[in-house]
Parts: sequence; structure tokens; C-alpha cells
Amino acid sequence: MKASRFAAAGVLAGSAVLALSVPAFAHVSVQPEGTAAKGGYAVVDFKVPNERDDASTTKLEVSFPTDHPLASVMPEAVPGWKAEVTKSTLDKPLEMHGKKITEAVTKVTWTAEGKGIQPGFFQKFPLSVGTLPEDTDELVFKAIQTYSNKEVVRWIEVPQEGQDEPENPAPVLALSAAEEGHHGSSSSDKTSDSDESEAAAAKTDAAEPADSSDTTARVLGIVGIVVGALGVAYGVLAGRRRTDA
Repeated sequence: MKASRFAAAGVLAGSAVLALSVPAFAHVSVQPEGTAAKGGYAVVDFKVPNERDDASTTKLEVSFPTDHPLASVMPEAVPGWKAEVTKSTLDKPLEMHGKKITEAVTKVTWTAEGKGIQPGFFQKFPLSVGTLPEDTDELVFKAIQTYSNKEVVRWIEVPQEGQDEPENPAPVLALSAAEEGHHGSSSSDKTSDSDESEAAAAKTDAAEPADSSDTTARVLGIVGIVVGALGVAYGVLAGRRRTDA
């Protein structure tokens, strides 16, 4: 009886832990593929799990922050899904690469062309985004998840530092420190030229020691032969002296 009670208590405890842990990870989230550095470009994945046992996720809408607009947003093709990018006119134009940007992406919508995300599965929706802002440490996106049974879940609650995670948290993208030459083009060209120069110098430096080492090896070889011959001659003479004695 005691064993049965302990087993039942263990099952209840395990169920309670599982129930409490589910909301911590079963929501729409966003993570970079690699890093998302300030002032640069990044590929980010919106991860969408299906939380229902009797319905599929058939639509995802992601709204972009208006306080830090992104001028460049390109979705990666996801089999079985149609992506639609919505742009809006900015209240304050952006300066980017010497050009004035008057509109930015405000929403990306993915709509399933088939069965969508089945129960027990998740789907990633990649986006190439930039230029990332340099005056903030994070970007907050608000997402709306729609199921095949017409249920709508709004992941729009902004997490607050020092407080418990809300029931329906919005996806938050953390930005890392800006990297040198974050725009990539001129920096990579300079790096390439530098690498070629260093490689050529390395070849030259490597060739010179090789020649000197070959000469040294030859000299040492000759010296070794001479020393060996002297040793043999000394051995013969010593043998003769012993015989004469």
C-alpha cells in the first residue's frame, strides 16, 4: 500500500512539474542563426510549436517594432507555407548607406497551403533582417498564432525585467554588441587583401629557411662523413698498434 501511495504521489508530482514547465517553452519565440549584432544583418528564426492536440497551426502573423523599424526583411521559402510582407510609411525616414528610407516592414504573415503545423510538431520561419538598430539591446515582436479550429492565440505581452514571464509572452530578440565592419563588404575585401599579403609573406619567409636548412643539412652531412672516415682510420691504426705490441 505504501509503495502504491508513493508511486501515485510521484506521478502527481511529475504531472505538476510538467504542467508548470510547459508554458516556459511552448510559445512563439525568436532566435538568431549565429549572432544578431547591432548595426548589422542577421538571419532569425521564429519558432512556432503547436500547443493543441486536436488542431493544427495554419497561420502566423509577426508584427515588427515601430520604434526601431527594419528596412530590409526577406523571408526564406518554407515548403507548404505562403509568406506575405507588409510595408508601411515611416513617420520619420531612416538614413541607410547614404539613402533615405521612407518605408519599412511592419508585418510578415505566413499562411499554410496544406495541413500546417500538426499536433506534436513545431515549425521554424526564417527571416533575413537588417540593418539592426544600435541604440537598443533587444527587439520585441508581437505574434498572432491561428489554429485550424479558428482559435487565435496572441503572443503580445512584453516581458518585464524582474517580473515573472507573462502567460503569452511576445518573442524577444536579444542583440549582441556591434562588430567591426558590420556591413561586411569593405571589411571583408580588406581582410581578403590582408590575408593574401600575409600568405605571400609567409611563403617568402618559409622559402628562405628551407634553403638555409638544406645547405646546413648538406654541410652537416659532409662533416659527418669526414668524422666517420676519421673514426674508421683511427680504429684501423689502433688495431695495428695492438697487433704489433
